[in-house]
Amino acid sequence: MASPFLQYIAEFMYARRYAKRTIEAYVYWIKFYVLYHKKQHPSVLTEQDVETFLSFLVNQRNVAPRTQATALNALSFLYSKVLQQPLSLNLNFNRSQLSPKLPVVLTRAEINALLKVVDPKYKLLTQLMYGSGLRLMEAVRLRVHDIDYDYLSVMVWQGKGNKNRRVTLAPELVPALKQQSQYVLQYFQADLANPEYSGVWLPYALARKNPGAPKQIGWQYLFPSGKLSTDPDSKLLRRHHLDETCLRREVKLAAKKANISKNVTCHTLRHSVIKCVHAFYPSGQPAAVQIHSR
Repeated sequence: MASPFLQYIAEFMYARRYAKRTIEAYVYWIKFYVLYHKKQHPSVLTEQDVETFLSFLVNQRNVAPRTQATALNALSFLYSKVLQQPLSLNLNFNRSQLSPKLPVVLTRAEINALLKVVDPKYKLLTQLMYGSGLRLMEAVRLRVHDIDYDYLSVMVWQGKGNKNRRVTLAPELVPALKQQSQYVLQYFQADLANPEYSGVWLPYALARKNPGAPKQIGWQYLFPSGKLSTDPDSKLLRRHHLDETCLRREVKLAAKKANISKNVTCHTLRHSVIKCVHAFYPSGQPAAVQIHSR
């Protein structure tokens, strides 16, 4: 990232604990916006320039509604949080009218076929996404103590919309999850022997309130990365969770191996279990309950 301005925006967002993917997306669209206007600084551009850019995305690039909405959110963040010049709520631009895609849903036979060929390294994660209806990032961000074996449930913290919830856990996955916890313990013991290891990353002020927590087994990621890495914010050596792009790629590959012609993604697994729940509960009985923030 050569631009000092874009680097400042990224650091500004990291300091406020925005998700890495959100930071990357916002920086991408802000950069695109600046290049579209011939590298003029956003502070000298007007709301009309914002409207022109958003209309360009639809008229010339033919982007989907969600893509245009992401670009708008990035620019809104730029002007309101960084430049302190909030945009008007009455922007006049050509909005994308493309019809949203219908969700892809797998049958039980297709799920079984996929699970038979998925790489064993990612099988448990795939089973959790399907069995408990977890989103991709919710699954890879699980900590060891987020699995409640007594109540056969999984605790999801700061999910979509920054909400917490408890979802059901398939009893068949308990042995594999306990084995995974032992696998984490082996990594953890090796990390503690490394004098440069600073413990796992914790959100908000948890590390300050509980200084010992980063080096407690319960806080370690249930699906850890195979190597230590430097935290881009604190510059400390930590072990992050498994790279979500690897899981995303493996699910795609497994669907191809299983000869499933549908466009299968990690979110397809969540769609599939939700459809099954609705089949059993036509009245719309919820599959999860809200829990208090820790």
